[in-house]
Amino acid sequence: MKLSTSRLEALIWVLIYGGLLVCGIGIALSRGGRGYGWGFIATGLAAAVVGALLVWWRSRIVDTPEA
Repeated sequence: MKLSTSRLEALIWVLIYGGLLVCGIGIALSRGGRGYGWGFIATGLAAAVVGALLVWWRSRIVDTPEA
């Protein structure tokens, strides 16, 4: 499966912003005394880190014109 650069960039920002949103929800749940809030925090941070790694990976890709 080959991702175009535009789809990769869209995936990057969905992972970063979605991960931070889920992390924020997890913090709110954790402060409310819910035990599963830490699961949300861990999942959100993992998604944001994957998005950040994809930003680094995208910076290493050489753009080639599509034929």
